[in-house]
Amino acid sequence: MKKLELHWKIIIGMVLGILFGFLMNAVGGGKGFVTDWIAPFGTIFINLLKLIAVPLILASLIKGISDLKDISKIKSMGLRTIIIYVGTTLIAIVIGLSIVNVIKPGAGMPQDTIEKIKLKYENDADVSDKLMKASAQKDAGPLQALVDIFPSNIFQSLGDASMLQVIFFALFVGICLLLIPEKKAKPLIDFFDSLNEVVMKMVDLIMLFAPYAVFALMANVIIAFDDTEILLKLLNYALCVVGGLALMIGFYLVLVKVYTKKSPLWFLKQISPAQLLAFSTSSSAATLPVTMERVEEHLGVDKEVSGFVLPVGATVNMDGTSLYQGIAAVFIMQVIWPEGLTFTNQLVIIATALLASIGSAAVPSAGMVMLVIVLESIGFPAELLPIGLALIFAVDRPLDMCRTVVNVTGDATVSMMVAKSLDKLHEPRPKEWDDNYEAVK
Repeated sequence: MKKLELHWKIIIGMVLGILFGFLMNAVGGGKGFVTDWIAPFGTIFINLLKLIAVPLILASLIKGISDLKDISKIKSMGLRTIIIYVGTTLIAIVIGLSIVNVIKPGAGMPQDTIEKIKLKYENDADVSDKLMKASAQKDAGPLQALVDIFPSNIFQSLGDASMLQVIFFALFVGICLLLIPEKKAKPLIDFFDSLNEVVMKMVDLIMLFAPYAVFALMANVIIAFDDTEILLKLLNYALCVVGGLALMIGFYLVLVKVYTKKSPLWFLKQISPAQLLAFSTSSSAATLPVTMERVEEHLGVDKEVSGFVLPVGATVNMDGTSLYQGIAAVFIMQVIWPEGLTFTNQLVIIATALLASIGSAAVPSAGMVMLVIVLESIGFPAELLPIGLALIFAVDRPLDMCRTVVNVTGDATVSMMVAKSLDKLHEPRPKEWDDNYEAVK
């Protein structure tokens, strides 16, 4: 019998998890059972992925930079990466604003629905937490985001998983390895090369657990949906976001077909395990090890390209989040601040969402924190901010899952484009977790 491919196993786990979640919602005490006995397995899986994310970035980026042999190639790769990332993010924001202005999902929302949502979520602890985080980020100096890239203690940065600081350190080490004699650099390069191989094998082993973890994650997501009436009231808004995200995926597939000359269906098949994990975890950072494994081994992108483009993308390329911020900001204004819907304000939204996406953390629901900053940039009344967040809070988690898929797909697309432009795109060479098992045995 043909071995069932990984993405099908994950899809089966996802479907069973959703069904199990609905079943537990209907059973007395079912929510407690899922929370106590099922959800922890999903948490363990995410922790394992986060465990290897920083070592993988460090090893792959240092090895990749040192393999370039020429500092000028770093500049070329870096410029191409940033330009393409900024370009796709701008397109995502424009798509989002176009959809929300044409469909107008917030126009005519019944006042009783607004009041019900306000009562349920306005004083929610999560909403208050996001307002405080946004306030702290806004109060920082204009160059604070730049300052935060440079670590004062790399061990603290590694421990805190501060991605931009780890990326800077890895780049710094890789460049310095190019500037010292090859004989002196070789032992350290060999060490990071070996570390990279070990961590990639860890990815293979962790992914054996993925279908069961996805079952746990999806079951836990479903039991959180306890007010289907509010979800239905926000359906138009949710469909706008999902429709925009689908258009963005289509745009990526066009880029893959036109620029890299690869089949879009082949691309989706190869990257689908990373997309499914992105959907389940809502975290680009947690998905990063799997994204790197799929891009390198299954899409054929050289390590020196994937090792730079993907970690940078997981931190600064948030196309799905940017598209969502544009739709969410206009939707909130349509409902409670229609006088703010001016052309100038929408231009400000484009600029602010672009800048905010660069600083948006690759963790669940970070987009809502950045949304507050986007709204404040256009003079949105401060007293209405809690109500604005409350309006979209009920459907934020499922939409967060969807926009993370777009973020990860965008990272993979850009890595292929950069690799193609540098002639670093080769035939895929996938590896299995037990490739060397017989030899070792």
